[in-house]
Amino acid sequence: MKIEKRVLILGIYKKKEDENLIDILKTLEANHLFRLKEGKKYLKELKRENIIINNGLTLKGLALAKKIEGEFKIDT
Repeated sequence: MKIEKRVLILGIYKKKEDENLIDILKTLEANHLFRLKEGKKYLKELKRENIIINNGLTLKGLALAKKIEGEFKIDT
């Protein structure tokens, strides 16, 4: 899975209650991860893969997000 999609999943997992998916896309665009158009394409792919539904993650998405979070952690 592309790093951009992995970061997007993690962003959705860590989002605040008042944020929606477009807010997450705009934040990641502002951080130069991808353009908004690409981000929307990734959202569609994640919906087709049953990783996200409505404004959050499915159970499959939650499990994947926790795995990704563990991979991004830095042990000190």
